[in-house]
Amino acid sequence: MINDIHIGKMIREKMNEKRRPVVWLAGELCCSRENVYKLLEKSNIDIKRLDKIGDSLNHNFFKDLYNFSINESKQ
Repeated sequence: MINDIHIGKMIREKMNEKRRPVVWLAGELCCSRENVYKLLEKSNIDIKRLDKIGDSLNHNFFKDLYNFSINESKQ
């Protein structure tokens, strides 16, 4: 189910894959490291913020969410 997605974990995985530290994302989002850590704990976030994070990481999280929902509906 779409509610089973934890977007913070998805973001952290992509950051790890691209070897981007929290301080880098904080700079990209113009916020503190503490705010990024809080964001990574959230299971959902604002669409505009997710779009900005996706742009920064050069990744389409919306595509991931769509694919997840399609796969879940098939089960």
